[in-house]
Amino acid sequence: MTSQPHLHQHTAEIQEFGTVALLPIALSHDARQYSCQRLNRVLADTQFLYSLYKKCHWGMRGPTAYQLHLLFDKHAQEQLELVDALAERVQMLGGVAVGDPRHAALITGVPRPPDGAEDVRSMLSRLLDAHEIILADARDAATRTAGYGDDGTQDLLVSQIIRTGEAQVWFLAEHLVVTPGTGA
Repeated sequence: MTSQPHLHQHTAEIQEFGTVALLPIALSHDARQYSCQRLNRVLADTQFLYSLYKKCHWGMRGPTAYQLHLLFDKHAQEQLELVDALAERVQMLGGVAVGDPRHAALITGVPRPPDGAEDVRSMLSRLLDAHEIILADARDAATRTAGYGDDGTQDLLVSQIIRTGEAQVWFLAEHLVVTPGTGA
């Protein structure tokens, strides 16, 4: 016995991405396979939305910088919680969750932002566009996974992904409303 850690260990994968292990959860292989595929897409998009929120959080400029800085950080934290819920659901179904940012970049449908800073309205619009991509995919995935009898995935998509996304869209969109007399 020794307390010396065994460093630099590398082994072959024990489960390939895109496969599902058999778990006794009363769902068919096809249902679990399909749900994992759809969840991984939403997961990759949500990981990118989280990163987009942080980019906007750090890049705030202008008179609403402080308020939006706080809002973007709050929304980013909520997205990070969704990332964990999505990844854990994939694992519960016997799949492998997309966890490497480079892999997520291959799967995501959320467009990459410019490397530099954008004005506030462009940031807000970019975040709203990303939300719409995720919400459309989550709605379709919820309907289809329910058709496979995967109530757990359908519930996650509706009660967490869609409801959180809709609330965040509402708060973001309100910052793009032009109110009479304010010039904003």
